This record gives sequence, structure tokens and C-alpha cells, in this order.
Amino acid sequence: MAGNSSWHVKASQPVHYEVRLCHRVFDVDRTDLLDAGCPGDGRAPRRFVVVDEAVDRLYGADLRQYLDHHHVTHEIMVVKSGEVRKEIDVVLRFVERLDHFGIDRRREPVIVVGGGVVMDIVGLAASLYRRGTPFVRVPTTLVGLVDAGVGVKTGVNFNGHKNQLGTYAAAKLTLLDPGFLSTLSRRHISNGLAEILKVGLIKDEALFGLLERHGRLVLDEHFQGLSAEGDSAATAILQAAISGMLEELEPNLWEETLERSMDYGHTFSPSVEMLGLPSMLHGEAVCLDMALSTALAYGRGLMDEDECGRVFAVMSDLGLPTWSPLHTPEVLMQALHATVRRRDGQQRLPLPVGIGKNLFVNDVRDEELVSAIELQREMALRGSLEVA
Repeated sequence: MAGNSSWHVKASQPVHYEVRLCHRVFDVDRTDLLDAGCPGDGRAPRRFVVVDEAVDRLYGADLRQYLDHHHVTHEIMVVKSGEVRKEIDVVLRFVERLDHFGIDRRREPVIVVGGGVVMDIVGLAASLYRRGTPFVRVPTTLVGLVDAGVGVKTGVNFNGHKNQLGTYAAAKLTLLDPGFLSTLSRRHISNGLAEILKVGLIKDEALFGLLERHGRLVLDEHFQGLSAEGDSAATAILQAAISGMLEELEPNLWEETLERSMDYGHTFSPSVEMLGLPSMLHGEAVCLDMALSTALAYGRGLMDEDECGRVFAVMSDLGLPTWSPLHTPEVLMQALHATVRRRDGQQRLPLPVGIGKNLFVNDVRDEELVSAIELQREMALRGSLEVA
């Protein structure tokens, strides 16, 4: 009898997290940063804070003044960012420091301030420490505001593969302050615009239109609304990008459905990005992927010549690359095969249908990929924008 016994357990856990627009997050009159996880029971607050090294140079004094003003006992760990430092060793160093500091896990969430790389590292560490420690994110890059800061994926690179180790862990709160973008380099603004363009191309024609009309302006103004037109456009673009991303994520947070429209631009790019390190940025690799996927769509008659030309023109307007010498048949064929392994044996490749719609294909062959690479190169040469 005992040998035939079987138990089946079915459980679910609701996921609730908030993404909040918060201007001037380090203003001492604001308490958004401290409210999460603090029940107001009279005890002095304590926080362990992880901050990107470049961000610390620019905003570290404001952060420390904020914490001191609110009488927060704190420790600040400053880490170097960059995809090449996105490794498990950094996760372990953070956990060691956190363990030494000691936290009340229920009421003292970790705070992370920085770009997508730092948020991914801290998110993974927090999900591992004591089987889950709450954390609050303050993204300081455009990629962080519209992509890395609104989802639940964490991860580090391993064995030459992007995000090979990771978990799904929702931050308790993400505070989006566009003011940080004022000190971001133009190239990093372009980097984030690639993730916004992704949403427009694959599901939101109106957003693509905003980028087509105002993308160069918001890039020039760093999303700071320095003109009336730029202010209106920046607000509309950010709102549409974040809303579109969350609409796609919410019903499929754990990626049980592997056909994900937000994987557009992320089929070939993980392999290309790793090969392009340290010079290539994430959004640049994504844009190269989108350019190739656009060429594939055109070759299948899913986009006409005018639509294809508009896509490449907007990419160039946003300061993004549309071609790289890394886009060789050998590299891209291997990248597609690697993606097939991640997507349960199928390509599940999202392709644009016109602008603002998409479908998934599983039958891209090597000869079709070679033709698309040639078309991508031809289209890119018209704008002469390239990335090494």
C-alpha cells in the first residue's frame, strides 16, 4: 500500500507590486522611498542600499542627505555597473554584506538605485536571501524606467550566456523618476529608446507614430520636457511604453506561455550582445535584432517597402544602429539555435505585421536568414549607421 501512495499539492501565491511615477525621489519632503515595508510602528527605520557607482557620484550626496534627514540607519554598498560585471560573484558579495548588516526582512526592504544591470543583480540576490527578501527599485536609466524596472525577471550572465542564472521576483515597489535621465549620456538615452520602439513596432502603432514625429526631440531633451512639445511627447511616450509593457507582462509574469510579443528584438540579440561586450549596449543589440526581424518580415510580405523604410528611418533618428559586422550568417544561425533551446524546441519568433501588430513563426530557415541579413545591410547602408 505504501508503495502506491501519492500526494498532489496545488498552491498559488498572488503577486502584487506597484510601479509609481515619482518626480524628485530624493526630495526630503517625499517619503515614497521609505513607505514601502515600513508599518510606522515607531521603530527607527533601517535600510540597506545598493547604488550604481556612476549614480553615486552624481546623486550619492542627495541620497545620503535624504536618509539622514529621515533618521534612517543605513549602509550603502556602491557597485560598478556594466554587463561584464553581471556575474554571480557580485551577487554573493552583496549577500555577504547584507547578512552582516542584518535586516528585519518583513519591514526593511533592500533599496537598489541604478540601471538594469544593478537592478537585476540585486533582484536575484534578494530573491535568494532567506528565500525571498523584499526590495525597492529606483531605476536611473531609460532602459530601467521602461523595461528592466517594470518586470519581475532577475538574472546574471553565466558561462558566456546572457542571464543564464535568474529568478522571477517582483520588487515591492518601483519608483520611476525621469529626472535621472537628465544626466544620462545621449547614447544611453538611445539605448532605452530601443526598448520603447520595440513596444511601438510590435503592438502600438500610435506609439511608433509618436517616436516617428517626436523621437529625435525627446532624445535631444533627454525626456526632460525642455519645450512644450518635448514635455507633451516625453510624457505620452513614457506612459504608452510602460503601459504597453505591463499589459503584456501581467497575464504571463512567469512566462508559462512562451510566445511573448515582448521577445521581439530578443531572439538573436542575447548572443550578439555577449559577443559585442563591452562596447555594445543592450538596447543596441535589441535594435539590431529588430532590424533583422523587420527584414525577415519584409521578405515574407508582412511589411511593405514603405513600412520597412520607416522603421529603419526611425531607428536612425533615435541614434540606434541598424547593422553590425557581428551580423554574420554563422553568428545569427547559432543565435537562433540557442533561442530554440530556450523556447522549448521552437523558434517562437515574433515578427511585425505592418507596424503595431505581430505574429509568431517557427519555420525560419538558414537561406531565408541569409537573405534577411543582406537586406538588413542594404537598408542600413542608406543611413550609414553602424556599430562595431
